Amino acid sequence: MSAQLHNKTILITGAAKRVGAAIARRLHRAGANLTLHYHSSEREAHALQSELNLQRAQSVTLVKADLAEIAGLAEIVKTCVERYGALDALVNNASAFYPTPVGAISAENWDDLVGANLKAPLFLSQAAAPYLKKTAGCIVNITDIHADRPLKNYVVYSIAKAGLAGLTTSLARELGPEVRVNAVAPGPIAWPEDGSFDEVTRQRVISHTLLKRTGEPDDIARAVYYLIAEAPYVTGQIIAVDGGRSVNL
Repeated sequence: MSAQLHNKTILITGAAKRVGAAIARRLHRAGANLTLHYHSSEREAHALQSELNLQRAQSVTLVKADLAEIAGLAEIVKTCVERYGALDALVNNASAFYPTPVGAISAENWDDLVGANLKAPLFLSQAAAPYLKKTAGCIVNITDIHADRPLKNYVVYSIAKAGLAGLTTSLARELGPEVRVNAVAPGPIAWPEDGSFDEVTRQRVISHTLLKRTGEPDDIARAVYYLIAEAPYVTGQIIAVDGGRSVNL
């Protein structure tokens, strides 16, 4: 058990499955108490809570919320602090991802994708900041390598993740020296659940990585753990975990 995270309190959004669940398992294994946010993945969230609480009783609590409801975001943070007495880290992992080619972009697409990928992280971070300052805590955002090199036909998603990258560096300036703010930019880790990437597309993406393979959700979790537990002099940085794809697009 990591001395750095023993009895630390961490709030993770979009934590019920996939990358979010991998982050939760790794941070929990390192000794952290967790508040796991979910929206629609209720079954997976409760299963993960049961799994982790079986390992360490009452170490994981759940909060269900629609992150589009900005007025309720402060309540998510408050729930975490009331349950464990403090907040040491916020991981903005929740995301929305689907294509929006030019000519087919709607205002609803904009509100949805920018809301999930940029607006919610901003207002969650703002709500968490006073508590994180008390603990000399940190924020870790999950961006995307396509924040720098936009993904074709994913215009609004790419814009939103670029904004999240900018938010990361901006908050690092605003919240220092008490609070560190960093990000992890995944490459091909977990394919979209909607099946929008067929096998030909997947192989093309993999071919552009220098390591010629996909990563695992735990590769992202390891980077998040590093930024929270082992990087006290790192802030305002974005770490690409992408098998080298960002230098070979």
